[in-house]
Amino acid sequence: MKKNYIVIYLTIINIMIAQYERPGSTSAQFLKIDVSPAAAAMAGSYISVANGADALYYNPAAIANMSEKVNLSFNKTNWFAGIVHDYSAIAFNAGRLGSFGALLTRLVTDEMKVRTPMQPDGTGETFYAGSYRLGAAYARKMTDRVNFGGTFNYIFISLFREFKQEAVTLELSASYDVGIRDMRFAMKIGNFGSSVKFVNEIYEMPTNFSFGLSGNIYDKGPNKFLLSASILKPNDGPPIGLTGFEYSMNQIIFFRGGYNFGHSTATWSMGGGVRFKLAERHFSTDFSVNDFSALGITSRYGINLHF
Repeated sequence: MKKNYIVIYLTIINIMIAQYERPGSTSAQFLKIDVSPAAAAMAGSYISVANGADALYYNPAAIANMSEKVNLSFNKTNWFAGIVHDYSAIAFNAGRLGSFGALLTRLVTDEMKVRTPMQPDGTGETFYAGSYRLGAAYARKMTDRVNFGGTFNYIFISLFREFKQEAVTLELSASYDVGIRDMRFAMKIGNFGSSVKFVNEIYEMPTNFSFGLSGNIYDKGPNKFLLSASILKPNDGPPIGLTGFEYSMNQIIFFRGGYNFGHSTATWSMGGGVRFKLAERHFSTDFSVNDFSALGITSRYGINLHF
């Protein structure tokens, strides 16, 4: 039965992946930005590693593996040029009904002056540009090793006054637990949905197809060393290779690193995290730094609450 699920999923991907590359033809580029500092530290090679509320972005099927009842995630990215990028999400395990989740992502610029050819120094007016994603997710176990999940998203983009657009997207993912050394395989169709129109140009959503495999190459007691590798194929560019690692000490202290292959600007990444218990509740905090070559370095930090 589980083989049938995988065959069906791969068939869907083969049909959809027939789209050809069209650089510069997509909108809502903020949907490509990593939201989790743990994932970003591993160069985004996180589809088969994701868990809890952060998994809503990388692999919604993974929330079916939640051991806790509720997980909350709050992450912030220091993007370029003073741009704010935030991610908030909640995931909860409803037992036999499956697992549910909700997320909110926003990217907002600093206040900018309205300029015209006649008033290049500004008209006295100001504005903000912003992009928002609101999503609802569901996942459940199909067998003891196979999970399926999906996210329905509402996208809102506001550039300036009448330049506003809305779109809806769907994401579908699946994961398979190999059963050896926490090895997992996962795949996802991301951001598949309607297009948006600005002035006279129509832009598609940045649909992508991703596959990933991860597992522990070292597993001695409470200390583990995990390796992860993924391939991301966007509809507006060539494939990107992602690799990352995570070394955990007693499941309390985490060290992470990664590298991007084939990305136009992103290269190395690194970060870490700490998990602790307070008032009978588990908390974890993570950070990451990512190098984007000539563009500079970005940083992220976040906190997860486990109930």
